[in-house]
Amino acid sequence: MKKLFRRHTGVPIAFAALLLLLSPIGTDAAIDGIVAANTATLNLTAKVDHISTPDGGSMLIWGYADDDNHANNGSRATYPGPTLIVTQGTSVTINLKNNLPVPVSMVFPGQQGVSTSGGFPGLLTAEVPAYDPAVIPEPVVTYSFIASEPGTYIYHTGTRQELGIEMGLMGAIVVRPNMGAGYAYNHADTQYDREYLFFLSEMDGNIHQLVEIHGPDSTLLQESDYLSDYFSTYWFINGRNAPDTFSASYVSWLPTQPYGGLPRMHPGERMLMRIVGGGRDLHPFHFHGNHARVIGMDGRMLESAPGNGPDLSYKSFTTQSVPGKTVDQIFEWTGKGLGWDMYGHAAGDPLEPNEYAPDHGKPIPVALPETQDLAFGGFYSGSPYLGSLGSLPPGEGGLNPNAGFTYMWHSHTEKELTNWDIFPGGMMTMMVIEPPGAPIP
Repeated sequence: MKKLFRRHTGVPIAFAALLLLLSPIGTDAAIDGIVAANTATLNLTAKVDHISTPDGGSMLIWGYADDDNHANNGSRATYPGPTLIVTQGTSVTINLKNNLPVPVSMVFPGQQGVSTSGGFPGLLTAEVPAYDPAVIPEPVVTYSFIASEPGTYIYHTGTRQELGIEMGLMGAIVVRPNMGAGYAYNHADTQYDREYLFFLSEMDGNIHQLVEIHGPDSTLLQESDYLSDYFSTYWFINGRNAPDTFSASYVSWLPTQPYGGLPRMHPGERMLMRIVGGGRDLHPFHFHGNHARVIGMDGRMLESAPGNGPDLSYKSFTTQSVPGKTVDQIFEWTGKGLGWDMYGHAAGDPLEPNEYAPDHGKPIPVALPETQDLAFGGFYSGSPYLGSLGSLPPGEGGLNPNAGFTYMWHSHTEKELTNWDIFPGGMMTMMVIEPPGAPIP
């Protein structure tokens, strides 16, 4: 195949190792989390721990810890809590203990018929009392429900939510339809090839420092206006700030932040984006590269009548993530609209899989600058063509060994691209269009 840029036939070992480091861990292009079928029993404990931030900070959190240690992190609390992935109709049982100095609970918006046992009545649900080492055995509250409707859901504490959610007591539930793997809902028009979770949240570092130094019941915290007039200083995708969002799930140096946030796909594939508003701020989540079609919200497909499929779906280029709300949307990319051949084909070359045929063989309509006139980002492959590695100065590039096209996906509230005023960071990741045949775990 004749190309204007020659594709390198090999990937340097160091590049390959770095790709493995950055690649999300998982199988069948599925979301990372605790996967269960038919029946699901989770044993969770609310605990105190810390998360790391890329500016060198460390923030106290309260989180739900998986006592069965599915994430292999020593059953530490995580931010957000464990993602539960079940099939429609699964009987879910969650046994909750508490190591926090305050009562704690769990509520499950969108789930019907939730029953509880143990604990004591709270404002919204049964609560586990504050931890007391003298009380043996530890009190347990059991929550049970049938995951009857497919979709994306949130769970969070139902106790002192203004503080507990801020501190990190929240997580996601994914319910897969009876129709089978690769469908968001029970309709053929919701089929997808890959799926990714985007759990969006924020953090006021001052509140976390006050809780750590003075405790959750301190007069300073109660009499101040921090809880009612909070001011966020960190912004997260799946519990991480950029550039930690690029790292793989379950990396050893982020034990309390297990979930990565680097989406990848091939041209022509359909990516299901599961967006969860985990905190208490609005976040306009902006995904460069193309519009996405919103097919469901809050675990319900956007259909006018049963059996019609997502006929009320609509396209969006920025999704407004609302606190407590979930959005399911399909993103596709073929290169349509570029106006030039993204592979650098000559007119007589064969088409690549899912290539946008009207642009086949069209040259780039600009004069490309010389290498010495460029500034290099870590994701630049040295070539403007998909799948073609070009020459780079020593020490440049390295984050894109397959020569994919990269798009920045981020909050469109510009201050949210910082880590406590340090730019770049925050609610930002990259989406990589990998060339046909490139491996994507």
